[in-house]
Amino acid sequence: MKKQLIILSLAMVCLLSAFSQTNNQTNYQSAIGLRIGTGYSDLISASYKTFLSHGPAALELDLGVKPAYSYYPGGLGTTYNTNITIMSFSASYQYHIPIEAVPGLQWFVGGGILLTNSFSENTDYSGIGFGLFPTGGMDYKFGKIPLDVSVDIRPTFRVASPKYYNYENFYFPDFGFSARYTIH
Repeated sequence: MKKQLIILSLAMVCLLSAFSQTNNQTNYQSAIGLRIGTGYSDLISASYKTFLSHGPAALELDLGVKPAYSYYPGGLGTTYNTNITIMSFSASYQYHIPIEAVPGLQWFVGGGILLTNSFSENTDYSGIGFGLFPTGGMDYKFGKIPLDVSVDIRPTFRVASPKYYNYENFYFPDFGFSARYTIH
């Protein structure tokens, strides 16, 4: 299942690259702001996005945190819990396709990597994690104000994680909303 989803995502990116416009219709080069996620590895992130060579390709970098939360590994009714805080860094490549009917609106597809560091009083839940994700979404740059907003989805495959933290090696969905100040 994991291999099939990765191969399908890569095939879609290649197909879209072949049939899409090669010019970028966005009117900004970079943007910086915040991304709010559904909380798999971060709830809030500092987000930076930049287009590569004024084309349809962009790189998005996010540095995030998921504040301490309680995890009950034995299910409901158990007395054991551990507080876990997660710091994360993600980098994604995005290929943008303009939607000509709405100036400033684009959709994008791509993929990326996720690095996490979990902190807990229980050492079995502390440590470094690594994941991969395909991504897709919509990006809108307002015409008269320096604001860009986007929504995305990142189904995440955990490749490595702390000893007991890999209870979910595949996480779907992982949605995010970003608001960024644009820099020309």
